[in-house]
Amino acid sequence: MPQRKPKAVRAKPSSTKAGANQEKGAYVAPPENFPVAAYTSVTGVHTTLLAFTALFLPRTPVSFLTDAFPAARRAAENASGTPRPSALHLLTSRPVRTLAWICAGTFIVQLWWAGWVRNWSLELRRMAQSQGDAAQQAQDKLSRSQEKSQQLKTLWVASISTLAASIAFYILIVLFGAPILSHPLHTYLLGFLVALLTTFTPVYIIGPPSLRSDTKSLVTRLTWIRLFAELSPRTPIERALVYPAAGALFGCWSGAIPIGLDWERPWQAWPLTPAYGAVAGYILGSLAALVVSSVKYLAEADTRLRRADVQQHAKSA
Repeated sequence: MPQRKPKAVRAKPSSTKAGANQEKGAYVAPPENFPVAAYTSVTGVHTTLLAFTALFLPRTPVSFLTDAFPAARRAAENASGTPRPSALHLLTSRPVRTLAWICAGTFIVQLWWAGWVRNWSLELRRMAQSQGDAAQQAQDKLSRSQEKSQQLKTLWVASISTLAASIAFYILIVLFGAPILSHPLHTYLLGFLVALLTTFTPVYIIGPPSLRSDTKSLVTRLTWIRLFAELSPRTPIERALVYPAAGALFGCWSGAIPIGLDWERPWQAWPLTPAYGAVAGYILGSLAALVVSSVKYLAEADTRLRRADVQQHAKSA
């Protein structure tokens, strides 16, 4: 009589246990990818460059090449018989020239900043897609090549949207009481500066809002509404877009208050105080976004570690 073969015992897959542990919270998933060190250093450089653009770049004289040679500068001052003007005089004597310098420097700084934030956003998207199957990875490679070819188009769309926003801000500033006929160029340069601070980077990263009915346009429009109408950012990238823009608008509005005072100071010339208020508000908003995102990131990491420790003690007991 042949012996009966013992029934093979099927081992339970370890993935089931791992999945159960993940559902219970035993597996400590890494928090959202947040480059704290890189974001901190880039934000510091970004805000420093904006401060330099506002305070030092407008003081650059037309004959700035002679400043590299002190002997030539002293000879020019002795020949003319007039001392070199002070820094405050250079900033306040010609507001149009000051605003033009600030707008030019801000455009270059914002272009660099928007490129860095866009690369950060694309890197997070690639990391999320790399966890998928082979088809998703192939589609990710195709989209990556398309993104490189569309950089110039994205820059063009962001520039056109910024120009359109500058006109809208010009009308809004006039409605808030700016002179209509006496200082049109002053007012437009202020609107252009505010557009550079509030519109260029979000359009470069999210895309311009559109009224079309396709899915991509609908998602983009709802994102704009959530961020800039509801003021509800959810990620560090969104905070880096919303907080500085809100700070720039508030700073521009509050910067107009000193103009109404009858102090008759040179720095009260239109629109110096709103322009510098917008830049200062943008810098404070950028620093606030950095602080809030860092605190949230550290709090989430600490919560995950505490949860893992509690479950480890419960499991050992």
